[in-house]
Amino acid sequence: MAEILKRAKPLAVNPLKASQPVGAALAFLGLRNALPMLHGSQGCTAFGKVFFVRHFREPIPLQTTAMDQISTVMSSDENVIEGLKTICEKSRPEVIGLPTTGLSETQGSDVRRLVREFRAKHPQFDGIAVVPVNTPDYAGCLETGFALALEAIIDTLVPETRVAGRRRKQVNVLASAMLTPGDIEVVKDWIEGFGLRPVVLPDIGDSLDGHLVDAETTPLTLGGTPRGEIAAMGESVATLVVGRSIGGAADRLKARTGVPDYRFDHLMGLAACDAFTQTLAEISGQPVPDRVERHRAQLQDAMVDTHFMTGFTRFALALDPDLLLAFSQFLAGVGGEVAAAVSPVRADVLSDMPCAVVQVGDLEDLELAARESGARIVISNSHAVQTAGRLGLPILRAGFPQYDFVGGYARAWVGYRGARQALFDIANLFLGQHHDIPAYRSAFRTEPVGAQAGAGMVRH
Repeated sequence: MAEILKRAKPLAVNPLKASQPVGAALAFLGLRNALPMLHGSQGCTAFGKVFFVRHFREPIPLQTTAMDQISTVMSSDENVIEGLKTICEKSRPEVIGLPTTGLSETQGSDVRRLVREFRAKHPQFDGIAVVPVNTPDYAGCLETGFALALEAIIDTLVPETRVAGRRRKQVNVLASAMLTPGDIEVVKDWIEGFGLRPVVLPDIGDSLDGHLVDAETTPLTLGGTPRGEIAAMGESVATLVVGRSIGGAADRLKARTGVPDYRFDHLMGLAACDAFTQTLAEISGQPVPDRVERHRAQLQDAMVDTHFMTGFTRFALALDPDLLLAFSQFLAGVGGEVAAAVSPVRADVLSDMPCAVVQVGDLEDLELAARESGARIVISNSHAVQTAGRLGLPILRAGFPQYDFVGGYARAWVGYRGARQALFDIANLFLGQHHDIPAYRSAFRTEPVGAQAGAGMVRH
């Protein structure tokens, strides 16, 4: 069991974490025809939107209640009610996400009460779902905000039923914040290979995968989980939960529907992929497809090909808790050592880390720990690029945000092929850092070897 060191500094130096409102907005962006509206100042929303746009390279629909000095001191209730009314009139979304920010939380705004007042004043918009969620940015991180939003989505959009198994080929997938759009696509293909139909919540693999459409602009999300599919999740035969951070959401879904669930901390590496594949075979009653068997064999071959580069290599990781555990266990499974591990927040999952110590802190803590422990490769988001540069180490970009690297959102880490590619990338980073040993030259040799050979040839 890893020892978790609490943050000892009075402030963050070179912050690692992204805020809870950003995580909540990301969850709402995985719903079809949805629009998140952050309850806070314009700056709170604009700052998050900048990172979304730079990470996904797409226009991001995001609104704000635009709290100013007066509404912050007096009351911001009207900002919320008028904001919801304006969005309903102009954009006609199916779902509006209403996360709070540090400003509105400090003020004490009760967003659930405000939603009730909005319903009373404007009953003509009863067909549009509004999902309020408390996500102060002075607590938690992107992962926890995402999880809180997912719980609120289930509470609001999934009715209480007891008809589990009515759709015998349908399975629910609750996806945590650590899964990229590329990961979601892999998971859906994986499930469909067993003849099952996945309903992913939230489905950022459909809404943020980077696809062109005919419309020039749209105020709402393009793609994502349809509201009708969310309402029918109680008819599924099983729920697959990926990520321990969304355990609360899984508990809520099971309590409301009675659908049995299967929980996985992550889907990286041979053991995790085998467990997921076996579960799908049991649910579907189908044998493992030949292509999945071949992908597994390819991963095994890659493990053999790269073991000289991964074995005993020391890694420095700075990621949100779920992704931190996923990478740590994946690297431990191929012989790597986690020399330094930093998480932006404390979480129960950190106790299962395959290393001695996990630091709750920032990128300064990562830099100090990596230098002291002799790490060879850094794994973190784009915020850590300069840290890796000062350490003179290569960096494997993972997590959110990735703003200096194109296509990070499309990268698939999960599944046999995702793990295989990760091994190749890590091995190549190691080889790029490795320098050939220069040829030995004797101090007693006065003439170049070539010159002596040439002279001998002349004498003969």
